Amino acid sequence: MREEIKVNNVPYYGMVDDKIGYIKLTGFTDEAGREVKEALTKLKENPALEGVILDLRGNPGGLLREAINIVNIFVEKGLDIVSTKGKVKEWDKVYKSINNPVDVKIPVAVLINRSSASASEIVSGSLQDLDRAVVIGQRSFGKGLVQTSRPLSYNTQMKITTSKYYIPSGRCIQAKDYSHRNEDGSVGMVPDSLIREFKTRNGRKVFDGGGVNPDVSLPMREYSPIARTLLTNNLIFDFATQFRIKNPTIPSAKDFTVDNALFTELVAYLSTREYSYETESEQLLKDLKVTAEKEKYFTAIESEYNQLKQKMMHDKNADIEKSRLELSELLADEIASRYYFQKGRIENSFSADPEVKKAIEVLKNKEMYGDVVMGKYVEEIGKKGK
Repeated sequence: MREEIKVNNVPYYGMVDDKIGYIKLTGFTDEAGREVKEALTKLKENPALEGVILDLRGNPGGLLREAINIVNIFVEKGLDIVSTKGKVKEWDKVYKSINNPVDVKIPVAVLINRSSASASEIVSGSLQDLDRAVVIGQRSFGKGLVQTSRPLSYNTQMKITTSKYYIPSGRCIQAKDYSHRNEDGSVGMVPDSLIREFKTRNGRKVFDGGGVNPDVSLPMREYSPIARTLLTNNLIFDFATQFRIKNPTIPSAKDFTVDNALFTELVAYLSTREYSYETESEQLLKDLKVTAEKEKYFTAIESEYNQLKQKMMHDKNADIEKSRLELSELLADEIASRYYFQKGRIENSFSADPEVKKAIEVLKNKEMYGDVVMGKYVEEIGKKGK
């Protein structure tokens, strides 16, 4: 039977431990603000709640009004949240928080990464500018342009960029500088010479020129070549499916882990499958050959090159063992999703998620949290990525 399928903006909320709540927000469609509000209200029913993580990683954005509604959940009524400015001054507008908040005091950590864009940047940047949250992760995407649709003939529409977004400190989050194109028509990033300093409500230094820079920076997680290969070839996916067929139940998603016996099964399974990959060292060696041939040096070093190439040939089983922890985490997430779906995947990932771990650490340490929102932590420690 046909029916309306509704994908929630908040696919999961719950407690990551006994004191810290977690809300995953994947989009900004209609009702996103209501869903976040309901999630926070439910979490606050736990009397032990001491802090909340709002996860915006990988969130591409959406409706502006929902971004404002979400910021309004954590800040007072009547504050400037975001403004739009363009060439036509009559169209400039300031958007304020117009509702009563749910909680203006509970510590909040916002998680972002390179794929957090648009409305995600309005939420994270506004909460940062108002010193209402600690932003953790990697610099966001940097999409700060406003598009307006104009109707055309034949039932078509054209999107025109009409203005830019500016968050409470006055900075713009746009990264690409379309007003200064290169000779070939390409667009570069805003140059360092044009980046300006702004101040948050507490006087912390923040900067424009592209995206939201986190208060606590963590390196982007990079998977090993063999892990990337197993993921792209769906080998971990297929093994998890076979495991689900053979095993009717597993422990709860939070408690499920890959033990030695299960990892041995994975190794045996992979030994029956064909797959290939190239390590970074092998790629660099290949690049060396190309450069040496171009500069006419390769003949002189060919013997040494071949010897080095032979020594660097990777051993699949050895690489699997070296990546045991990483592969175990990926497999545990995949298997948990077979039994508990998206909720299970999220819950299982908590124990191995560096951003979630850091958020818990910051939220539980009131002195550290206070140092961040007052600017001390960022200046002394945060820039080092610790």
